[in-house]
Amino acid sequence: MSVGVVLLHLLLVFVPFVAAGHDYGKALSKSILFFEAQRSGYLPKNQRITWRANSGLMDGKANGVDLVGGYYDAGDNVKFGLPMAFTITMMSWSIVEYGKQMAGSGELGNAMEAVKWGTDYLIKAHPEPNVLYGEVGDGNSDHYCWQRPEDMTTSRQAYRIDVNHPGSDLAGETAAAMASASIVFKHSNPAYSNQLLKHAKQDELLWAAAWLYQATNDNYYLDYLANNADEFGGTGWAITEFGWDVKFAGVQVLATKFLLQGKAAQHSSVLLRYQEKAEYFMCSCLGKGVRNVQRTPGGLLFHQRWNNLQFVTSSSFLLTVYSDYLSSAGKNVQCATGIASPSELLSFAKSQVDYILGDNPRATSYMVGYGSTYPQQVHHRGSSIISIKANPSFVSCRGGYQTWFSRKASDPNLLDGAIVGGPDAYDDFADERHNYEQTEPATYNNAPLLGVLARLNGGNAGLNQLLPVVIAVTPNLPVRKEKKNSKPPVTKVSPPLSITQTATTSWTAKGKTYYRYSTIVTNKSSKTVKDLKITISKLYGPVWGLTYSGNGYGFPAWLNSLPAGKSFEFVYIHSASPAEIWVAGYTLV
Repeated sequence: MSVGVVLLHLLLVFVPFVAAGHDYGKALSKSILFFEAQRSGYLPKNQRITWRANSGLMDGKANGVDLVGGYYDAGDNVKFGLPMAFTITMMSWSIVEYGKQMAGSGELGNAMEAVKWGTDYLIKAHPEPNVLYGEVGDGNSDHYCWQRPEDMTTSRQAYRIDVNHPGSDLAGETAAAMASASIVFKHSNPAYSNQLLKHAKQDELLWAAAWLYQATNDNYYLDYLANNADEFGGTGWAITEFGWDVKFAGVQVLATKFLLQGKAAQHSSVLLRYQEKAEYFMCSCLGKGVRNVQRTPGGLLFHQRWNNLQFVTSSSFLLTVYSDYLSSAGKNVQCATGIASPSELLSFAKSQVDYILGDNPRATSYMVGYGSTYPQQVHHRGSSIISIKANPSFVSCRGGYQTWFSRKASDPNLLDGAIVGGPDAYDDFADERHNYEQTEPATYNNAPLLGVLARLNGGNAGLNQLLPVVIAVTPNLPVRKEKKNSKPPVTKVSPPLSITQTATTSWTAKGKTYYRYSTIVTNKSSKTVKDLKITISKLYGPVWGLTYSGNGYGFPAWLNSLPAGKSFEFVYIHSASPAEIWVAGYTLV
């Protein structure tokens, strides 16, 4: 064989690894869309997954409680409370960290709706103190049948925990879900946020305590997190995985955030031990630790054959947020084999996402509907059976197996955005419906990916992840009162553009008062504005919603022009009077 032929052969072998770049915004939209396919209950008029219909409308009736709603967590029709609550926590955490980037992609509203669909159900599942319904449906009977959710004939028995039937892990995760979601809705829906907090405060394990502290800033929960660190394993367990049934790494990362924010107070020694364990996790993922996570030949983190991607997406999320925490604090990670920078953590998280989206030896996207090659025979009852709207004929329990499960053809319904279980330890994958270990999707696969995709799509744009969180702004938020005789903010404008600055909220951190300023740029002309250049002076904090070009600012990354009569917003935070902002250049077309 000639040298040229050998080189050509090698080139063809490695073609699947060549990355053409990914549309993270599109992947984000699809990831959120998947949750609409998993909805149980009465579907809203704006339902976008139109092959689904109402289902589970009698849930809870046999128990004398309304449990209609929530999510089916995977390819079956059971509502399992623990993975559902974890899903909501991770969606909320994604919004808490990267809500601004989601807003820039136009997906913040959809993401918040996805959270609320879950929390509405969790509120129903907690009808009184010390009572929590943790499951609707029976796994054994449900798995015996292959039916659309709309046709279910299996038991919808509801199972609960109470003083006589304890379940602290479920209660703790549900409390974490409600506390994290309360942050999401704090400004846009404060009454709902308070309702979530009221429910959340009825359980106080480490994971819940960390989220309750972040939601309330009440030192009672920080004390709980620190005082129970050893007894509950928070500082004792060195963990290399993070998922719905093992939360230690998530607690350790949140505790480190509190430490880096300067909130440790008298608990600094305990939070430092949390940080040691958080960084053990990071180093293990990077391959720089004393006990590293296994990888496939194609570079994917590998924990287990059955639904391995759940651990990949959750690990990628922790790597991403930890990278931003470190970057904001100006710190690195000291691993057993050397230093790891924040950019290294983020780069590795990106490599895992890129693998999922198609940069792998099979050149297969493991997100349904994304890319040119993706799973066609998903282990999912709803997508594998013709829509009840297309054919309302009843699908029986065993008949579904005979007619639909055994089909070798592609699914009749597209489960858009679903992340399936993924390949094995050797990057092999069999796209077959019966191969549930690899082809079944799950909500907790998608939830952590929301934040990573938003971050990769929107960038950091100088955002300090250690500053207080502001998800949305309502007209009634307090604004800073200017001192008498103070000068109004300078907004030098070259017509036809107008600039309006508004102080929307303020808070105190480390004895210093910070202000959030919203700036609206409006095109008042009858033409389209392009090549916008904005100059800002007397700015002493982070700004996001603009693209920095080295000698000024331009349009946001998601915008390249401003049509007549349209506006866009950018925001900044600093501990001073409003910055001076003016338009330095533009083109009308």
